[in-house]
Amino acid sequence: MIQIVEHAPQEEPYAIRTALEAAGLAVRVCRTWAGDRVPDTADDLVGLVVMGGPMAAYEDFTSRTAELALLRAALEAEVPVLGVCLGAQLLAVAAGGVARPGTGAQIGWGDVRTAAAAPADPLFAAVPDRLRVWHWHRDTMDLPAEATLLASCDRYPVQAFRVGGSAWGLQFHLEVDEAAVTSFAAAFPEDAATAPGLLESAPVELAALARCRDDVFKRFAAFVAGRAEQTRTRAFFTRRAATWEERFAGDGPRYAAAVDRMGLRPGHRVLDLGCGTGRALPALRAQVGAEGVVAGIDLTPAMLTAGVREGRDKDGQLLLADACRLPLPAGAVDGVFSAGLINHVPDPATALREWARVTASEGVLLLFHPSGRAERAARHGRPLDPDDPMAEEHLRPVLRAAGWELDCYEDASHHFLARAVRVDG
Repeated sequence: MIQIVEHAPQEEPYAIRTALEAAGLAVRVCRTWAGDRVPDTADDLVGLVVMGGPMAAYEDFTSRTAELALLRAALEAEVPVLGVCLGAQLLAVAAGGVARPGTGAQIGWGDVRTAAAAPADPLFAAVPDRLRVWHWHRDTMDLPAEATLLASCDRYPVQAFRVGGSAWGLQFHLEVDEAAVTSFAAAFPEDAATAPGLLESAPVELAALARCRDDVFKRFAAFVAGRAEQTRTRAFFTRRAATWEERFAGDGPRYAAAVDRMGLRPGHRVLDLGCGTGRALPALRAQVGAEGVVAGIDLTPAMLTAGVREGRDKDGQLLLADACRLPLPAGAVDGVFSAGLINHVPDPATALREWARVTASEGVLLLFHPSGRAERAARHGRPLDPDDPMAEEHLRPVLRAAGWELDCYEDASHHFLARAVRVDG
């Protein structure tokens, strides 16, 4: 779900929404101007768009605190973000920058210049050196040190920027179309009067802008869509990372018992995929000894940070990576442990093939969960699904097709365990 936050009826997402819907992305709109409540978590979001409005980012308004909290949650979980005008200023503040009054109104059509970093940016790569855009603001911002400037002009140097690898702010209104121009001028007639020819020049200006506008938002939509499953997973676990160890403090012995079933030997190389806070790493290290190699891989930075706090980095390397696209050569490891991850990957069969690729012949895979399937279903208030891909009759052929032979399957009341051996062919 893409969350769009609006602050005024005339400041809709216009071309942004068109691009998102063309990419098949579901959109949910929070109209703060109509009293809608801003979501209090980023859990179900694959993207966040925060639009402009007449209020100031440096002054309190009804939804400001909630919006900053949502933006900070999105930044922490690396949810793709696009902020426009007020939304860009709020993004800057959420990232550690400052919003402040500008030197006066900047209204109507005007040039911006792209910065040195623009050609390498996922959104701005095709934006020309100079671009005429639609301005409508009085305020500006000072960016946090880690932000990357993408566009500027003489009067207001911060016109576009990126925070990290997935959050963009636009001070200008790249999203405008003919309806937007008319709506802005009608809503703010005094401002419009300061820019003679604003409406008359719009058809020509919009025609010149359209190709670049549509390309930038198409790129944003593709960026969101291409990592949607990763974003959902990361957003879900980021908020829970700080209390993960506390919530599941009693699971350690069950993890250790499961690791024992792998039959690892000293000197073996083993991965914990979807390692979370690294609960299995001490047991894996005990199995392979000081001469072995242990690595925990997870998609969520907050989980790995929590693992470091628990001292798990002393038992193995903690790596930020996608467990479905492992940065390893074929046959690099002797074993793969994975607790619960298979339930969160978008395509289990593809994941199992990737895990088989990096595992040497006769290496072992252990799929584990500290709760059985029936127990988990009951906890979520639903019956056990006969089509559950983790049922033995479904899991066995999928494993075989991926290069694994199932040699042990246990679906007990207090744990789930499936052990498979890597086979050639």
